[in-house]
Amino acid sequence: MKDALRQQLRRLAMRLAELDAHLADPALTQDIQRYRSVAREQAEASQIVACFNQHEQRLADLATTRGLLSDPEMAELAREEIDAAEADLARLKAELQTALLPRDPDDGRNAFLEIRAGSGGDESALFGGDLARMYLRYCERQGWRAEVLSQSASELGGYKELVLRIEGEGVYSRLKFESGGHRVQRVPQTESQGRIHSSACTVAVMAEPDAAAEVAINPAELRIDTFRASGAGGQHVNKTDSAIRITHLPTGIVAECQDDRSQHRNKAKAMAVLTARLRERERSAREAKQASTRRNLIGSGDSSDRVRTYNFPQGRLTDHRINFTLYKLAAVMDGELDEVLAALQAAQAQAQLAALEGVG
Repeated sequence: MKDALRQQLRRLAMRLAELDAHLADPALTQDIQRYRSVAREQAEASQIVACFNQHEQRLADLATTRGLLSDPEMAELAREEIDAAEADLARLKAELQTALLPRDPDDGRNAFLEIRAGSGGDESALFGGDLARMYLRYCERQGWRAEVLSQSASELGGYKELVLRIEGEGVYSRLKFESGGHRVQRVPQTESQGRIHSSACTVAVMAEPDAAAEVAINPAELRIDTFRASGAGGQHVNKTDSAIRITHLPTGIVAECQDDRSQHRNKAKAMAVLTARLRERERSAREAKQASTRRNLIGSGDSSDRVRTYNFPQGRLTDHRINFTLYKLAAVMDGELDEVLAALQAAQAQAQLAALEGVG
């Protein structure tokens, strides 16, 4: 184990002693939010320190056992114990490295997922529909709940814009890597001569804000418009101005919702989306100022940031951030995203680990 990592673990052991002292103070229970925060940090630190103590104990055992190799009667038993100790040390080191990797505090949150058609005209909107189906099928496989908040369908099918709210266990931790430009290469339905075209959509994934820690929004800086949502006709047509569009005047960011017949519920959902967009804007501004390995890995979500190509003639998906290629495009488009997302998570962990070991 490198000295920098061992020093970090020793500092964590000292921090654990401080946290234990805080939890023993009766005054802490007067602030339930603070108590929960300290208790959560203490529980996480306790597990890591316990693992570190095991590592150091096995390291001491290994040194002692190696001293027995010179004894002919104990040599064979010593070699067996050395093998066992080295295996334990490798496992404990891996566990410690994983436990110390920086965590995204938003990983456990639900998420808003936006798909917008980009270059390529009608074909881009059709591809937007394909991406929507891919994500919705993935949500089904994960047992997540997906809700359409707003949509703008194209005349030939697909979407010019679609906003989903996705609820479930670890939604943001899995989908956050999807932000960025997605390019498709295929023969469009509108192509009569069989030529391959390229078009693109952008995807943005934003963590749903915690109601207790929302971005401060001045109501005076909001313009709220009501309009009649486009219904499907017949008895279900929306006959009232229940759809809501909220504009944040300082930034020009707009959010709307027309999914519900209740104006009040549509306003609440649109406000949640607006808050998430403002929060993501703040996050992007912070990350732009940092030499962030994570930002380099997952991209910013800008249309110029092409993260992935879907090549239909070759049945190939390529994620350009990690030079990952998979010849299972049909399965991926049917929602089998696990292999792609696992590769992105592994690449992120490796980059974080390299940065961690380089500290000091």
